[in-house]
Amino acid sequence: MLSYSAYVAEVFRAGIESVHQSQRLAGRALGLTYAQTLRHVVLPQARRRVLPALMNDLVSLQKDSGLIAVLGTVIDAIRAAQIETAKDFNYTPYVVAGFLFICLTVPMARLTDWYARKQGFAGAGSLM
Repeated sequence: MLSYSAYVAEVFRAGIESVHQSQRLAGRALGLTYAQTLRHVVLPQARRRVLPALMNDLVSLQKDSGLIAVLGTVIDAIRAAQIETAKDFNYTPYVVAGFLFICLTVPMARLTDWYARKQGFAGAGSLM
């Protein structure tokens, strides 16, 4: 999960750099310091741009944590299902764990898509 921190840092960096230089210059022209310009001008604009990407990373992290739990020692839904299945060879816990992942992942992905559309992101194939 350490790699996700690098992805998140890259998303934040790209969001901050996506704010046009004229916005920074306008803040400085108003007499704001660099930190004030960053806080009051740049970061509010960058936050709106990075939120869909961060929500997408959250969905991916949630899915990947279930896959990695089989290899690690973290007890989550998949690992708990594995423990219960080992007791009596009943595979119902796997079905329940899979259903829980679907119940968490699908609405989160839909929310991410809705928010991205609301912000005006039309998708990777469009020319903006």
